[in-house]
Amino acid sequence: MARAVVGIIGGSGVYDLPGLKNARRETVTTPWGAPSDDLLFGEIGDTRAVFLPRHGRGHRLSPSGINYRANIDAMKRAGVTDLISVSACGSFRTKYFPGLFVLVDQFIDRTYRRESSFFGNGCVAHVSMAHPIAPLLSERIFNAAQAEGVDVARGGTYLCIEGPQFSSSAESLHFKASECDVIGMTAMPEAKLAREAEISYATIAMVTDFDCWHPEHENVDIVSVIEVVKKNASAASRLVARVLHDFPADHEPCPAGSDRALDNAIVTAPEARDPSLLQKLDAVMARVNGGVRDPA
Repeated sequence: MARAVVGIIGGSGVYDLPGLKNARRETVTTPWGAPSDDLLFGEIGDTRAVFLPRHGRGHRLSPSGINYRANIDAMKRAGVTDLISVSACGSFRTKYFPGLFVLVDQFIDRTYRRESSFFGNGCVAHVSMAHPIAPLLSERIFNAAQAEGVDVARGGTYLCIEGPQFSSSAESLHFKASECDVIGMTAMPEAKLAREAEISYATIAMVTDFDCWHPEHENVDIVSVIEVVKKNASAASRLVARVLHDFPADHEPCPAGSDRALDNAIVTAPEARDPSLLQKLDAVMARVNGGVRDPA
């Protein structure tokens, strides 16, 4: 059984992970280009942790400018088995109020400018996204939130738009009528790529606003969002620290199959696979190629 290594990708307002022991930054190169920033390695309790600010320190990268493939590949190369994504979002439900953390369990992807797969011509793969969230990881986050007194809700559908603009009123009302629960700009294709890389993945969606559908609240603007983000950031750091402190030493097999997502997913015959693409897939396909990593 593989030792658990927990990755954290921090969204808006979450640019560092306080409390890490033996913290060190390392530049990790990938065949897909550079990730958003150096990776921050360390431990909380006995748990190994790897942190990456999604937008880079100083928030240099827009949602469409993030190299999602490089970020997930870098996490895989760092030995990450379980990945916690933290991101700001708007809400389509009055019960999901600003300041609440939502542990979503489904996604709708409306992005269109981003590379959404490691695979392609020369090595075709179709992984299942029916259940994109690792249930055991999400359960651990929920338990940690309760222990820390952090307001949290379980379940919901996260709609990911391209951005960087916020929704129009018509779009917001349409999304709400489509029974989406929260809206953000970064969970896709991140969740898809984590599944292809066989990493257990869960999202903490931090509600900052009611988008622009709510007749009794001001339309969303970046000033109000950042104000709530700052309040959420300390709670998010406390929550993640608690998850790490209580995490089991060994990676738990995922009931949703995230850690064996490539079983029967690759349809290209071995003799027809493109060697140059396979070289880029060395980390993503490590298990199926017999190259499972267990870094020090």
